[in-house]
Amino acid sequence: MGGRINRNKGDSVVEVDACGISTRELNATLRETASNGTQRIELHNVCGQRYIGTNVDKPIEIEVFGTPGNDLGAFMHGPRIIVHGNAQDGCGNTMNEGEIIIHGHAGDIACLSARGGKVFVREDVGYRAGIHMKEYQDKKPVLVIGGTAQDFLGEYMAGGTLVLLGLNLNGDEHHKAKFIGTGMHGGVIYLRGSVESYQLGKEVGVADLEEEDRQVLQQLVGEFASHFGYETGEILNHKFIKLFPRCLRPYGRLYAY
Repeated sequence: MGGRINRNKGDSVVEVDACGISTRELNATLRETASNGTQRIELHNVCGQRYIGTNVDKPIEIEVFGTPGNDLGAFMHGPRIIVHGNAQDGCGNTMNEGEIIIHGHAGDIACLSARGGKVFVREDVGYRAGIHMKEYQDKKPVLVIGGTAQDFLGEYMAGGTLVLLGLNLNGDEHHKAKFIGTGMHGGVIYLRGSVESYQLGKEVGVADLEEEDRQVLQQLVGEFASHFGYETGEILNHKFIKLFPRCLRPYGRLYAY
């Protein structure tokens, strides 16, 4: 096995040099280390290894230094992953519980089919972020994006909460994403700033915030701000709109006989 494991920080913290370790070897090391009571793992020199945190079901903190590959935290149930850099496509894919904090950009399909947990991205995301997020009973996934997004944000969204902050937009600059909420039939999108009506899917309604919405944003923006060193009040002191699904079965007639 390539790489190097260092326990000099004590039994509760393990350092792993991921240089030269394959995806399979690195994840086997993660699962083995998480099962022996370790509280935190630091992964250094990460360079494209995929599925980091997949199927790990322990409340362990995984700190990533470098650029993880696709499907970071896929099917994850419990850990907290902190990425000091960018993440590639599919972070939080079908995650069930836990937290992913990305101090950079994320690629396409962030939170694909997520059914629980929280993902915070400091900068921008790619295409189809939040696609088919869903919720069940008390499980509601959350995706908070500090920058802006590419097209098809919240596509086929079935549940959960997506927050788009646009902190890198200048003045009255609009978000550029088109087809926002196409096929949306559940959940809610909170958007700081503005978009034109043609940018929204035909299934999406627009509303001003109510008190319950403001409480949700106070909580989620507060968490985002604490992760990345922002002031919650400065972010919230700006106009937000609420995007919601007009119909629970937008394509029902297509499949009815």
